[in-house]
Amino acid sequence: MKILLVIVAIVLSSPAFGEHPLVLQSDFGEKDGAVASMRGVAISVSPSIPLYDLTHEIPTYNIWEASLRLIQTIEYWPKGTVFVSVVDPGVGTSRKSVVLKTRTDHYIVTPDNGTLTFVAQQLGIAELREIDEAVNRLKNSEASYTFHGRDVYAYTGARLAAGTISFEQVGRLLPAEVVSIPFQKAVFANDEIRGNIPILDIQYGNVWTNISRETFKLLMAETGTDLHVRIRHQDETVFDGQIPYVETFGAVELGEPLIYINSVNNVSLALNQGSFAEVHGIASGPDWSIQLVVD
Repeated sequence: MKILLVIVAIVLSSPAFGEHPLVLQSDFGEKDGAVASMRGVAISVSPSIPLYDLTHEIPTYNIWEASLRLIQTIEYWPKGTVFVSVVDPGVGTSRKSVVLKTRTDHYIVTPDNGTLTFVAQQLGIAELREIDEAVNRLKNSEASYTFHGRDVYAYTGARLAAGTISFEQVGRLLPAEVVSIPFQKAVFANDEIRGNIPILDIQYGNVWTNISRETFKLLMAETGTDLHVRIRHQDETVFDGQIPYVETFGAVELGEPLIYINSVNNVSLALNQGSFAEVHGIASGPDWSIQLVVD
């Protein structure tokens, strides 16, 4: 019994006990030492933190894509995981530095500048706290105004992941509201579906939409059905044509278009072994919309 108690005491006193993964995301790229500095700050807080990268290749200043990459990833990580997301064109201005706790018990450390758009909508806000920089800021960084990713977010995220601070010690409680980027939500009405093109499948040029499998079913489209597809950028029509709905790429000839359900159960457009986005000049973002109709 005494041996067991000693083992339990050692485990409980270990720096790694109760620590959670820390996942970093930014638009910094890997060409210089910015990302390494963030990692170094985290490891300095606790060398045993499980430290990972989501991506550091978010297009510069693209808050929209940062929000999307988070929502595509968070649910696959265990409860308690802390995400640090730094795409911060307003660094040093009056935008708030916050930590959001989702209803799924994940934490996101980030500027409140739209990065939390999809997290708040899809995972919900359990609590939102503003980072108290008088306590949660890297020592001797007070005179630095342009690298909050290192000085505030990585530091606070690491302290939270390591259990050095509790969520309540992050700072004052805020109303459960965040800055959100407006976009066309997927809706079915008048025998058509309207939605948004949030992001592209970058490697292959497929066009991903926010239209879920369940919403798509409301069209009563069966495999092999041709759909009338219209894609707009703001008020300009960029694509207007017929595309078959099929289960897989091989159901159409090489170079031919198709509609399919992608790996996250949303409607997507593609060319069989080609780039739909490149061929038709399609991009993504809050101002790109799509309309589907069964003729």
